[in-house]
Amino acid sequence: MSVTVPSDIVQQERKRITGELAGRLKLPGFRKGRVPATVVEQRFGPALNREALDKLIGDAYREALSQNELNPISEGEVGNVQYEPEQDLVFSISFDVRPELDISRLGGFKVERPPVEGLDEKLQEVLERLQEQNGTWAPLEGGGAAEDGDMVGVEIERLEVDGEGVTQPYEFVLGRGDAIPDIEEAIKTLEIGASGEFVVHFPDDFPNEERRGEEEHLRIGLLARNKQELPDLDDEFAKKLGEFESLDDLSAKVRSDLEREADDQAEGAVRGQLLDSILEANPFTVPVSMVNRYVESLLGNPENVPPEKWEEAKEQITPQAEMAVKRILLIDKVSDAEGLTATEEELDSRIEEIAEKSGENPAKVYANLQKSERLEALEREITERKVFDFLKGQSEIIAN
Repeated sequence: MSVTVPSDIVQQERKRITGELAGRLKLPGFRKGRVPATVVEQRFGPALNREALDKLIGDAYREALSQNELNPISEGEVGNVQYEPEQDLVFSISFDVRPELDISRLGGFKVERPPVEGLDEKLQEVLERLQEQNGTWAPLEGGGAAEDGDMVGVEIERLEVDGEGVTQPYEFVLGRGDAIPDIEEAIKTLEIGASGEFVVHFPDDFPNEERRGEEEHLRIGLLARNKQELPDLDDEFAKKLGEFESLDDLSAKVRSDLEREADDQAEGAVRGQLLDSILEANPFTVPVSMVNRYVESLLGNPENVPPEKWEEAKEQITPQAEMAVKRILLIDKVSDAEGLTATEEELDSRIEEIAEKSGENPAKVYANLQKSERLEALEREITERKVFDFLKGQSEIIAN
């Protein structure tokens, strides 16, 4: 946007700023507030110019936005400033505004709802995990090498060139990836009380990138080996976990949770396909500033991150961020166009539902949501559900 400020306004503002400064100044040879404007100009001309420009540009920018009914979503960048005494002030300013979406097609798509599969296997996995969480560890005596599933106590000494290094104790379960593969394989060759020297290699996916591909000389000693004793999967086990009458009761509750989770995942897949289809049929671009803000919200504070790592992460996540911003804008567009926003009654109903499940007073739930600034998120959740119900009605959802 190009902006012009008439010369008479420029001169009035310059004169006003000069007069204010003259009224505050106390210079040798002049009484306070009586310094002539010519002296002020000679001493502080450049500073007066900067202050006048800042004020004039700021005021003109806000006025131009108001007159054109524009709502920037990024900071304005000022350029091409032309400023001369007793002449018009001319400058340009660039900024991003929320894009106007021209959506011509919202329906007529075919979307497949993923089937719910593997519930029996997932149920068994959950029950086995509950067993492990409630198991006890018993020490093993006698011979035999350590194996996956054992909790081992070890001492690991880093051997330097002279053969002596720092020894540290560790305790972890073999087979869960708590140590690098070479160390776990080395431990599996040892019996309780035994030790050995090993050369281990750090894998290419090691979290500390500087150590990837390195090798290290270690002395490893196996101090202890424990086996986990699991409780029986029976009614007594179920009763100890909570208000369950039997193992069947526990299994039914777990299955219900798994079905709800699978249904949520299927619903998420349907929503994603719908949005992708609409975006493909109605392409549009989004401002870079919106994408950048979204990326920054995902990556967090960059202060303690090396600049090259920050840029690498930003580059990797930008395509997904751009798609996420497009989806947000599309949902907002449909919500506004179809009047699909959360009503106070719907919000109250949702709060009462949350209160009933948590056993709390609805007023307290409302206050907590307001205090934690999650009330707006709840409103958006309701709005998005209404938008997707509308969009699903415009297309064919095929259940497999």
